[in-house]
Amino acid sequence: MRICIVTHKIRKGDGQGRVNYEVAMEALRRGHDLTLLSSEIAPELEHNSAVNWVSIPVDGYPSEFVRNFVFAKKSGDWLRQHRGEVDLIKANGAITMGATDVNAVHFVHSSWWKSPVHISREHRDLYGLYQWLYTAINAYGEKQAFRQTKVVVAVSSKVADELVNIGVPCDKIRVIVNGVDLQEFSPGVTSRQKLCLPENVTLALFAGDIRISRKNLDTVLHALVKVPDLHLAVVGETKDSPYPEMVADLKLTERVHFLGYRRDMPQIQQASDLFVFPSRYEPFGLVVIEAMASGLPVITAKTTGAADLVTPACGIVLPDCDDVDTLADALKLLNSDRTLRQQMGKVARSIAEQHSWATMAQTYLDLFEELIKHEEYSSHPHLSPSSRLVTLPFRTASPN
Repeated sequence: MRICIVTHKIRKGDGQGRVNYEVAMEALRRGHDLTLLSSEIAPELEHNSAVNWVSIPVDGYPSEFVRNFVFAKKSGDWLRQHRGEVDLIKANGAITMGATDVNAVHFVHSSWWKSPVHISREHRDLYGLYQWLYTAINAYGEKQAFRQTKVVVAVSSKVADELVNIGVPCDKIRVIVNGVDLQEFSPGVTSRQKLCLPENVTLALFAGDIRISRKNLDTVLHALVKVPDLHLAVVGETKDSPYPEMVADLKLTERVHFLGYRRDMPQIQQASDLFVFPSRYEPFGLVVIEAMASGLPVITAKTTGAADLVTPACGIVLPDCDDVDTLADALKLLNSDRTLRQQMGKVARSIAEQHSWATMAQTYLDLFEELIKHEEYSSHPHLSPSSRLVTLPFRTASPN
């Protein structure tokens, strides 16, 4: 099979880029021909003789909107000129102006546009206007992209529901959740002293962009006031963040530890006792499954897509992400019961083990091969009907 993947980045260290990286590597493992339309790819792909990299550089353009437009235009032009050279095209959202066969959706801009925590509602200035226009244009482009693709892959049932709400037919949607690196994120022990974190206390962990309200650190802090013995480590860039000041106002300075932006998340996970992440809007949330893989019980909310993976045996899913009292009760429960934390952590790890990057990539490639068989049957009706594509609404990937 000749597969073409269209996306800005194909490499580790980038959420969407990591998904496409794993899909690309699985395609190579299966012996398929691979064409990558991208601005940046991992060195091991760039130097692989089986990969045809069509580089689309966008550096130097003045804004993300312009860079995305240039990429969409150039990639679309290439696809129209070379469509006969590939059997299947995978892309993400409105990333290209060309037609695709599979469109994997990590973020639904139409839903984000309507969200009460959209950046334009917090910034009533030119920056807010730019974000409003950026989201609106992407929302329009996504609807066009979803109409002309054959299968739309949602990264969670939350995203699947949002796709239905903007008119994508149920029978066109598959759910394939994102994966996790089970070697990088695993249960273990890391010295808190090396991380400048307090020892001999129960330590909760929060990670996300704390310059905006979307990740909902404010609710976590207000709940923490009601749990006097619990400490909280916060990973995220503190520059231009309102939360250090909020911590001081709430008199939590001795119990909240800002770690800044970090690249040693696996070690920080291992040094923590539980993970709390009640994001107000999160299509998936890789940090949740990474915490589970690290053997941590998780407190999250229904507004987070990765809540699909959190069962009562491994964590707590809040029905209302802004309910301070309910969150405080959940924190109290886990703070007071070490045995429960350990039991939940073991279950969390076992669930994460069903969702490795390899399993996710294999599911994508199975879908690609199923689509091609369907095309062959359509072109050659004498083939067995069993080769037809059966698309079930919200069909969730199962581990192999």
